[in-house]
Amino acid sequence: MRVDPNYVSHLAVAVNQSGVAESDLTTQLSSGLRVTSLQVDPGAAASSALIGSAIAKDVSYVQAAAGKQAVLQVTDSMLGEVVTQLTSAVSLAVQGANGALNAANLSSIAQQLTGIRDQVLALANTSYMGVRLFGGSQGTTTPFSVDTSVSPATAFYGGDTAVQYTETPTGQKIQTSLPGSAIFGTGSTGVFIVLNQLIAKFAGGASGSLVAPDAAALTDALNQVSSQRSVLNSSLARIKDTSSYFASDQSQLTAQQTSLVAVDLTTVATQLKSAETQHQALLSVMSALGSSNLFNYMK
Repeated sequence: MRVDPNYVSHLAVAVNQSGVAESDLTTQLSSGLRVTSLQVDPGAAASSALIGSAIAKDVSYVQAAAGKQAVLQVTDSMLGEVVTQLTSAVSLAVQGANGALNAANLSSIAQQLTGIRDQVLALANTSYMGVRLFGGSQGTTTPFSVDTSVSPATAFYGGDTAVQYTETPTGQKIQTSLPGSAIFGTGSTGVFIVLNQLIAKFAGGASGSLVAPDAAALTDALNQVSSQRSVLNSSLARIKDTSSYFASDQSQLTAQQTSLVAVDLTTVATQLKSAETQHQALLSVMSALGSSNLFNYMK
């Protein structure tokens, strides 16, 4: 019988290969992944990387959207209270404009309107997480101030007209803020100028036709606040919808990525058992060859 003179080296190669196969299957079983590197399956690895990038964008947007939702919800709550306050102010203005009230009644209305103005001013200067909601991009600047040293009092807007947006993974931009000037006016127009004029007139005893135009202007200012509030409510609804969509997309992409690179655990477990048996058998042969006379294998 002719014996391959390289049988020992061939056997050693086989033992090494079976050991590598066993190690690879063990890694797959413990990690649950079939593709652990580019070399294993270049196509699957490349596709997995692209899917991973898309997942990361979805995750980033959903997290950012949660923060934007919180800001918009707080903003809506503040504007809802502004609407309530201004609705009361309109009622008082209309009451004072009917011409049938005495000076004491008009003075009382002026005091009530002053309280409302101060409440609206505080709401217009609301901060959330350290950022002024209605200052445009001037997040640390107090948006509105009122100078009561003159009559009628004057108002000043210290913010800017910048509008904030958030962008979805598909490039859709959603408005997430409004500058205070678009809601309350700039100081020369809008809520505060009208309230200040009404307060001064009622405090001075004016009524009837002298305040009717201001009462109408206050109604317009209230409508402006409500209109701008609707803009942000629309944005809030869009952010909620897109957040839900991209959260679902993230789940689907994760499942797709898993199916692309994951292993069938039952199959791998069976393959590992077979590889272990083969490896042990080869090791036994090596051990037997090392302790036996070569001529025993030549008979």
